Amino acid sequence: MLTYTSSSFRTWSRLGPGGAMGVAALELPALNDRVVFLSADMSTVSGLERFKTAFPERHYNLGIAEQNLVGVAAGMASEGMAPFLVTYSTFFAMRSLDQIKVNMGYMKFPIRLIGNFSGFSAGILGPTHMSVEDVAAIRSIPDITIVSPADCTETIKVMLAAAEHDAPLYIRLTGAPGMPVVYSSDYHFQIGKSIRLREGSDVAILATGSMVHPSLKAAELLEQDGISCSVTNMHTIKPLDTEVLNQLDGFDLLVTAEEHSILGGLGGAVAEHLASEGCRTRLLRIGAPDSYPHAGEYLHLLAQCGLTAEQIRSRISGVMNGVRV
Repeated sequence: MLTYTSSSFRTWSRLGPGGAMGVAALELPALNDRVVFLSADMSTVSGLERFKTAFPERHYNLGIAEQNLVGVAAGMASEGMAPFLVTYSTFFAMRSLDQIKVNMGYMKFPIRLIGNFSGFSAGILGPTHMSVEDVAAIRSIPDITIVSPADCTETIKVMLAAAEHDAPLYIRLTGAPGMPVVYSSDYHFQIGKSIRLREGSDVAILATGSMVHPSLKAAELLEQDGISCSVTNMHTIKPLDTEVLNQLDGFDLLVTAEEHSILGGLGGAVAEHLASEGCRTRLLRIGAPDSYPHAGEYLHLLAQCGLTAEQIRSRISGVMNGVRV
């Protein structure tokens, strides 16, 4: 049984999001006896080795055949099973998009995609393995919920919720082993309901996934500059928590932060909603630029794309002081 202690939080952080997903997977058969896991030759690197050993009859390795992975899962779902699928997120969003569209968007089979190595965490392998377009692609397909946990503890929470979420779901795992801790105590998690982590009055930062922690750090730094920032964890990118968005008119600046392209992700979703509601507050979208960087180490790529806490602080400070950045 999972226990939410300081030791657990540190352990899950060291494991990284994939390892934390593997820890949570061991708990799911007790929550839902229809759970099965399907992998595209990703069991070991995705943290599923212990699950495969404990529940060999619930684990299927379909090899490097991501399109078939979704098709087989659709067949299982049609027979009442609750399939979780694991592979690189870029191979889901780019290679299997037609199968996702047909089987999850159109047929509405309750398939749970786990997009491992989202963003730049596999960036050492180059742009073929980077995933900065996945939310934009999958968000355009009807009826698919998209969740991006802020840290490894929230990855655990998302996995537990997914076992009882009987509808199409995409879990986007950003970050790497040693991922910073956002939540240091147990808390209530609900798909679709954002979480305010810090209060502020001048700037509202809406962050998702791995960008929640640097956004909190940036808010601390901006406080030293006399700029008060609230920070909200927008773990659910689709559907957006529009109730929270509709309460942001009083801020001087709204900011979105994500380890995803500035096109079509959280920033795009927020901009679409604000425009439809006639909100006139300025919006700064912080994310990966509209280009592919060369292969590199994870932290180097984050810095290259302006996604560190100090860089987020600089962007926000510049806009608040009238500088175009």
